[in-house]
Amino acid sequence: MLINAVIVLGTFVTMELVAWAVHKYVLHGFLWGIHESHHKKHNHLFELNDVSFAFYGVIAALCFIYGTVALDYRFWIGVGITLYGAAYFFVHDLYIHRRAKLFGKTSNTYLRALDIAHKVHHKTKGRDGSESFGMLWVHPKFIRIARKR
Repeated sequence: MLINAVIVLGTFVTMELVAWAVHKYVLHGFLWGIHESHHKKHNHLFELNDVSFAFYGVIAALCFIYGTVALDYRFWIGVGITLYGAAYFFVHDLYIHRRAKLFGKTSNTYLRALDIAHKVHHKTKGRDGSESFGMLWVHPKFIRIARKR
């Protein structure tokens, strides 16, 4: 049981690193044509960039399919990927981009730093020159800025 929890947690943490690298080198690289929709103002609920997360969904589904019978490590990797996807939806889509008006202002320094870091990421409109590509890890400079506000 403990090993399964370690696999889930390890996968979740690894997903932050994978998401950072994919965001920086793939989405701001050769798949910019898809991700660009995320960097443009719009008034519709969905954007072309949303399809990029099907990639992670397929990987999680395959982990569940091949890991369910034996309930082996693949199943628990699928759980970790799925939990990261859920966290992404709540933090990025609902909290940061306010796709649904569920969250108001917060006094929480970490959440404010997360919001600031994401705004800094979006301040450049092109594919080059952005910074802060992660979702949950926040550079300490954004925490310092959030404390001052």
